[in-house]
Amino acid sequence: MTIQPRPRQAKFIDACLGALKEHGDTLGVAPTGAGKTVIASHVVRNVIANTGRGDQHLFLQHRDELVEQNSNTLYRVDNSLKIGFVTADKKRWAAGGVTYAMIQTLSRADNLASMPALASITIDEAHHAAADSYLRVIARARELNPNLKLFGVTATPNRGDRKSLKGVFSNVADQITIGELVSAGFLVRPRGFAIDVGVSGDLQRLDEEARRRKWSENELLTAADKLLNKSVVTDKVIEEWKARAGNRQTVVFCSTVDHAEQVSNAFNAAGVSAGIVTGDMNDGDRKGTLRRYDRDEIQVICNVAVLTEGWDHQPTSCVILLRPSSYKSTMMQMVGRGLRTVDPERYPGVVKDDCIILDFGTSLLRHGNLEVGASLEGDGVKVCPECDASVPKQCTECPICGFEFPKAVIETEDEDDAGDGDDGAKPGKSEIGAFIMRELGDLLQASPYRWEPFFQGVVMIADAIDAWACVVNYQGRWYAIGGARGEKVMMIGDNAEQIVALALADDYLRTHGDPDTANKSKRWLSQPPSDKQLELLGINTMQAMTLGINRYRASTEITWRFNHRAIQVKLTQRNNPLLARAS
Repeated sequence: MTIQPRPRQAKFIDACLGALKEHGDTLGVAPTGAGKTVIASHVVRNVIANTGRGDQHLFLQHRDELVEQNSNTLYRVDNSLKIGFVTADKKRWAAGGVTYAMIQTLSRADNLASMPALASITIDEAHHAAADSYLRVIARARELNPNLKLFGVTATPNRGDRKSLKGVFSNVADQITIGELVSAGFLVRPRGFAIDVGVSGDLQRLDEEARRRKWSENELLTAADKLLNKSVVTDKVIEEWKARAGNRQTVVFCSTVDHAEQVSNAFNAAGVSAGIVTGDMNDGDRKGTLRRYDRDEIQVICNVAVLTEGWDHQPTSCVILLRPSSYKSTMMQMVGRGLRTVDPERYPGVVKDDCIILDFGTSLLRHGNLEVGASLEGDGVKVCPECDASVPKQCTECPICGFEFPKAVIETEDEDDAGDGDDGAKPGKSEIGAFIMRELGDLLQASPYRWEPFFQGVVMIADAIDAWACVVNYQGRWYAIGGARGEKVMMIGDNAEQIVALALADDYLRTHGDPDTANKSKRWLSQPPSDKQLELLGINTMQAMTLGINRYRASTEITWRFNHRAIQVKLTQRNNPLLARAS
């Protein structure tokens, strides 16, 4: 069956094609789960349709498995297109079609000398495009055809080595954010915890020294190994993991190979099946370990940097960051390994609606969010004052050069997310919250309440014992509605932006609700639903477990059921009837 793009993908594809026509090159930014391979294949297909029949097109990637993955996707998008390969063991160009090449092979002098004139180049994981090997291929291609079309797609445009993509791409066509995919249900909600196991202060001082002395990532990891690779630290990590994510399949990112081996051994000694993959392992052993993990024969898999990029295992619902990260892009790649939704046909019976991130290495505290400079500004284009690139208006950080655009700051009340001690939280812990968008994530973090998403993010509800509030979206506008015990449902306010409506609703709850009993750190929120709640929802205990409904989620669902008609009336009074699917 031909793969058709989803609506957001189609918009992204159109933006990229428009930018290619206007500029001759463009970069598209989309996170894990956006379907970058499908997007790139449709862009290539459309570029071919607009060029000569015998023209050659190149698709570049840096790993063998990506050659197979990308070429198979193009075949599923359009099986009439010719496909060729330039890899270590194949040298066959596809006239009038697409040739998939390994950059390590093609960039060699002898292969570059025999490269034909190209109409277009598409680069997967395009944050690598500033490397010398890519620059040699691009320069040779432009020498052969000055009208070359150059397209790149990546999740993490700002490179770890801080090399700018300026000179490779002149503009960014579009950017899909993690928040969009979470709200639309294409990624699960990340729940992050920054946890101190006694070395957080030392790690922060180490991080400051690394910045001052401009250490490489490897130098930082080697130094961090001396702090993290200790049995007392590992024991505490396993204790925290058991308390927060003990039944989840988990990937652990360690600082060194020896560290990964020690952590894997400690999990096994604690009765938890664990394995390890490293870059030094032969291909058969590494694939064998990953197969055992995929079959759920191993619950925890430890690695250093092998699984950072290009590896996905849908049931993984916990990521442990047991290493620092100098670069936000590296942190995003690691966390992204746990954000995939689960295909029920591939993994029958596996239920996953969120991913727990346990950070013992201060990455979350340093980088603060999972977005690549996304804000809530809306559509449009602006020019980066640093590199003159045209970028989407919603970028707060230029994907080409990393320039940070000035942005409005939403003032929020400071809250101690570690709790008041009743739930056993230790000093130094803080729940980072849902990383939906930068400003939105900050507000959700600061809120004492847990905001539950419904209908793929169309509605968000928080219940505060004595009061409740929700935000509802209709045709791009957000409404804040709430009610206090013994009082009628009221319209709190409406605004075009979710962040403002949510702030109004949150303020209403702080005034009318119980911020202590309903605090999101309280244990009762995660307890199983009561018998009365199960009766009102019309489900049994097993169904509640399968659906992942805890006591707090049940409370918010009941609140919605009891009040949605009154909410609809309030919206109707504003001449905006409630969405049929959300009523």
